[in-house]
Amino acid sequence: MKVLVRGGGDLASAVIHKLWRSGFKVLVYDLPLPSCVRRTVSFCNAIIDGHWEVEGVRATFIKDLSEIEDCFARKEIPITTLPEADLIEYFQPDVFIDATISKRDPDYDKDFAPLVIALGPNVIAGRDAHVVVETKRGHYLGNLIYEGVASPNTGIPGDIAGVTSERVLRAPQAGRVRHIRKIGDTVEKDDPVCQVDDQVVRSAVSGVVRGLIVQGYEAKQGLKIGDVDPRNDVRHCYTLSDKGRTIAGGVLEAILHYVAAGDYLKLPCND
Repeated sequence: MKVLVRGGGDLASAVIHKLWRSGFKVLVYDLPLPSCVRRTVSFCNAIIDGHWEVEGVRATFIKDLSEIEDCFARKEIPITTLPEADLIEYFQPDVFIDATISKRDPDYDKDFAPLVIALGPNVIAGRDAHVVVETKRGHYLGNLIYEGVASPNTGIPGDIAGVTSERVLRAPQAGRVRHIRKIGDTVEKDDPVCQVDDQVVRSAVSGVVRGLIVQGYEAKQGLKIGDVDPRNDVRHCYTLSDKGRTIAGGVLEAILHYVAAGDYLKLPCND
């Protein structure tokens, strides 16, 4: 089965990783300069570096549709910035996944593929997508929604070791991001982590810098540009999160449920 994934950030990458290891042909696309923060575990970093590996799975940036099958032959995930319409027409995906968690109204519908899956709020299951996967931390994380919507965005980050909003670094103003520390560094409360133009951004908690948006990114005021993990375990910087793995399990369940229900027989490509 062929899966087209929109988005290559850390939660999307957990989904991509699980589907790839489960035997699916996965094609990924994202923006030319992705805004992901947890870059060490985000396949979209291949767009910047050419190649990127997450937990033993390698992605390669491609610029032409003809490179897709070459990547698959090398057992690498192709990731691109080519136009979405071209990818759908060429790749003919069996499954389309919106993994951007953009929290905005969708610009797609169920006609994008035989099975359309979306992650997070603002997408109506049964209208915009066949299935929506819950992305809010808590009891229902990873739950499959076939009618209605996922939990709304509260604007408050999930609790990690008793810390919520304080662990997230946001741009205090619009401007270009410059790193002072790097992912994996240990910081104390009030230590400088990065700058947005002339404004220094300091950590509100002690811990490990788990995420930083790419150097030179032109950030809007309030944009999430970094993340400090108060658990102070550097291994968390280089491994997929519990949240990501749970969401990925929900996506895999949605696909297998679709197959088990017999709808797979209707797919144009069932090899």
